[in-house]
Amino acid sequence: MNVINIKNISKIYQMGTVQVSALVDVSIKIDRNEYVAIMGPSGSGKSTLMNIIGCLDTPTSGLYEFNGVNVGEMADNDLATIRNKEIGFVFQTFNLLSRSDALHNVELPLIYAGIKRSERRELAEEALHHVKLGDRMHHKPNELSGGQRQRVAIARALVTKPSIILADEPTGNLDSKTGIEIMALFNELHQQGNTIILVTHEEDIAAYAHRIIRIRDGMVESDHFVENRHVPKILA
Repeated sequence: MNVINIKNISKIYQMGTVQVSALVDVSIKIDRNEYVAIMGPSGSGKSTLMNIIGCLDTPTSGLYEFNGVNVGEMADNDLATIRNKEIGFVFQTFNLLSRSDALHNVELPLIYAGIKRSERRELAEEALHHVKLGDRMHHKPNELSGGQRQRVAIARALVTKPSIILADEPTGNLDSKTGIEIMALFNELHQQGNTIILVTHEEDIAAYAHRIIRIRDGMVESDHFVENRHVPKILA
């Protein structure tokens, strides 16, 4: 079944008196449990596409169905529910609360979802153990390495058990060794059944995915499966 069905989507931004076409007639289908990398240079439209997939922005024209439901016909509350429960976001800059420990950072989506304290604490602890940070759950971000902070962000993305994980340049602020560790974690999550959409401009990071969609000048330049994908070592 398609988790994502994008059909003939365009996005036009009005910049003063000038119209800028960020996406032009884009059509993409992504199935459950796929591992897809969306690639493109700066200004290609990949970030706009990511924002539309994540229900953070709306297309100017075209159809977007999420789990078979037309996103364009959804009320704001329904869109908020999708963003909070169905999509787990992982960002390049981690986006963690600096004064809160890892456990509270992971709990945040559950607080917004109205989950009672005892249950959300249990779910947050489970997510942190999942990313091998059970012994760091009471550490604040400044007490964690870059890789550990990104794993906290991934645990936060996982805690609501979303339909997809949407990762935007997840290794962009990490050194090469730590980046490989994070990609090993994504590989493990995919093997466990998660749908992963990775947005990147780095060829070596995209090569971990099973399928690469290349965006250029707002259009799909190519869409192909990866023959010799990188298979990172699973985290111990």
